[in-house]
Amino acid sequence: MPTMIEPKLISGNANKPLAKAIARRMSLHRGMSVNLVDARVERFNDQEIFVEVYENVRGEDMYIIQPTSNPANDNLMELLIIADALKRSSAARITAVIPYFGYARQDRRAKARTPISAKLVANLITRAGVDRILTLDLHATQIQGFFDIPVDNLYAAPIFALDVLHTFRDRLGDLMVVSPDVGGVARARELAKRINAPLSIVDKRREKPGEVAEMTVIGDVKGKACIIVDDICDTAGTLCKAAEVLMDAGATEVHSYITHGVLSGPAVERIRNSVMKTLVITDSIEPTEAVKATPNIRIVPTAPMFAQAILNTWNGTSVSSLFNMETLTPIYEGFYSRG
Repeated sequence: MPTMIEPKLISGNANKPLAKAIARRMSLHRGMSVNLVDARVERFNDQEIFVEVYENVRGEDMYIIQPTSNPANDNLMELLIIADALKRSSAARITAVIPYFGYARQDRRAKARTPISAKLVANLITRAGVDRILTLDLHATQIQGFFDIPVDNLYAAPIFALDVLHTFRDRLGDLMVVSPDVGGVARARELAKRINAPLSIVDKRREKPGEVAEMTVIGDVKGKACIIVDDICDTAGTLCKAAEVLMDAGATEVHSYITHGVLSGPAVERIRNSVMKTLVITDSIEPTEAVKATPNIRIVPTAPMFAQAILNTWNGTSVSSLFNMETLTPIYEGFYSRG
């Protein structure tokens, strides 16, 4: 009788704590030890990346856990080289688990003579030998179409909804979900539907990238506890200014739920000094010590969801079932007690 192939995890250096957390969660689900494949991902003196896998992976179902966050180019190259090493070692299937997909903001030609870098990155990953992609809150959902392989795009909205329902359980009627721009309305509406809250929009106009010239609140936020929802927080300039505009419009307090905490440059200092009471992010990008030390930044885990998604992919069951709070609630049991 043939033995059942178990899923095997391997990690680059981008977010080792998340990879280990996913392995621990899978161990709980499987009732057996699931460890990261023993390998080394190192750099030569000239910063060339070198990968060596110490375990036999022939015929195995492999999952590379590697967000392409800062430093984006190094982490992307690690992902590509790990995939190539596994392909040349005769792995049966290679799934790239990319919690944060870098270059996703370059998904169209906004001006003449500019690249569509997200499509280029998709081509690179596919050509490296990856058979499937598992990611979280793509900046632009059409990026799924850039790949000629299956892409499962998970959503943070169900996790955020669980967190909101727990954190604000005594005053759910006071909440107002806010999109920080017109382009993010669908994402904000998704959370608003899950927590049965009204929706507002902050309309912003940019003079140039990274600078916001004017902001206007669409909707009545007076007396409301506002929850700003977005997928990426980079320098936090727009986010902090939106919080100020909402407070000026009569909001009682402002909180933010952002999937990917890029938090580059002055972001952490801005958030620390902001009128925002809390910023909630996921661990799709490994938080720095400065982020972890900031009292008004809170991190929610994605390992339970990714572990279940990997197991569903491995055994051929539905990944889209994880879009439902009913499915995620038992997975996150212990994190969000309604008591």
